[in-house]
Amino acid sequence: MTIYFYTTGEQYGCFSNFSSHGFVLDDLYWFTSEHYFQSQKFLGTPHVEQIRLVKSPKEAAKMGRERTRPLRPDWSEVKDDIMRKAVLRKFATHADIKEILLSTGDEEIVENSPIDYYWGCGADGSGKNMLGIILMETREILR
Repeated sequence: MTIYFYTTGEQYGCFSNFSSHGFVLDDLYWFTSEHYFQSQKFLGTPHVEQIRLVKSPKEAAKMGRERTRPLRPDWSEVKDDIMRKAVLRKFATHADIKEILLSTGDEEIVENSPIDYYWGCGADGSGKNMLGIILMETREILR
């Protein structure tokens, strides 16, 4: 049975990058994996710290999508590995959500985003579901 997630209030809401499960990575504390991911688009600039410190993951996402900020030139090559790093640290840090992830067995995990065709499955299910794939890879590592 495929496991779908999208918002933090759902049964598998902890799979969302917006879930309130902070962690330390690169010697800094991050409120959510969304904060970490979005900030890494601007490595080596003051934008990293600006995004790290905003209160909500929604605000971090908004800031990360602003193209007035200088997107690093290698972003398309490194974004998947940055997501892998953040997701692994998040689940390795929090035993409760690690158990939830491990409890999914070998089931497929899908980010049921109606708008994201890269990280999610998109409105018609044709998306790449990269976040779901990374969660399944993380589950395998944590076993």
